[in-house]
Amino acid sequence: MKKIIAVILTLTLVLIAFAACGNKEPANQDSTGASSETKTYKVGLCNYVSDASLDQIVESIKSKLASIEQEKSVKFEISYENCEADPNVLNQIISNFIADKVDLMIGVATPVAMAMQSATEDNNIPVVFSAVSDPVGTKLVDSLENPGKNITGTSDYLDTSAIMNLVFAVDSGVKKVGLLYDAGQDASTTAINDAKKYLSEKGIEVVERNGRTVDEVVLAAQALVSDKVDAVFTPTDNTIMKAELSIYEIFAKAGIPHYTGADSFALNGAFLGYGVDYVNLGAQTAEMVAEILVEGKNPGSVPVRTFDNGTATVNTETCDALGFKFDEVSEKIKPFCTDVKSIKTAESF
Repeated sequence: MKKIIAVILTLTLVLIAFAACGNKEPANQDSTGASSETKTYKVGLCNYVSDASLDQIVESIKSKLASIEQEKSVKFEISYENCEADPNVLNQIISNFIADKVDLMIGVATPVAMAMQSATEDNNIPVVFSAVSDPVGTKLVDSLENPGKNITGTSDYLDTSAIMNLVFAVDSGVKKVGLLYDAGQDASTTAINDAKKYLSEKGIEVVERNGRTVDEVVLAAQALVSDKVDAVFTPTDNTIMKAELSIYEIFAKAGIPHYTGADSFALNGAFLGYGVDYVNLGAQTAEMVAEILVEGKNPGSVPVRTFDNGTATVNTETCDALGFKFDEVSEKIKPFCTDVKSIKTAESF
């Protein structure tokens, strides 16, 4: 009798166990039965230097990737670094990204993109660059339509002729133009050559001044005042951008308008910035990252994205200091822009 009871108890426990298993939902599955485990991608993001333009791009990239995480139920594990324009630090950052086995690298500005391209020739880690002014001229890509290799990205290409038109729209009597840039910045090469060609064809005298540090840029700005230039042009040059807060008053007090290649220059005191929307550029960079990692696209076949350079941003405080009226300036340059915006001096957006 005891044996019969024991058998019955055993069978009962087995049936209960099976019932419990049958009612238990599989771990990490959604209503369709598919696994709901979040796919994680490791991304190495490096900025070239802290300035209003590039910092704005970085924040936009991060914000857009966070939004894509929610949309596509994925996770981007971002390792963010800033080399502060130090080549040795930059190379070490990239080496660390490779050692950490990142799935993709994002390089903000031309020097970072070029270093990443060189470091990934053998391992083929995808690279997406942002704010590279001349990706073809610097040989980062084979062409804008078909970048080739393992790299693509977004370009803040500057239409130099367009911004030169603004110089003469504001003051048709300009006879001498100063070009202020860092001769070591690859991003400035094409724009400066284009500016010299444009001005030469108009018979305008050109004065070139260079600087690689804030102190050198300040001296270069003071030299341009001594040169008695009527206006100054700077392309999307990160060295000058970093120094803008230190030089804008030099030009304003001398009555010299500073025309530049991004709205962030105007934010930091330059008279006028003309170029791309860096928030949008950063967002588009993040979209390309998602296309490569989540959708599996080959970076070499994803066209480089360029943008409409039609927005002019005028610093109203500097405008007043120069003796101009914003409304009058706006009316003069509107025919050459898709939009004219105003801004006041600040360190960051």
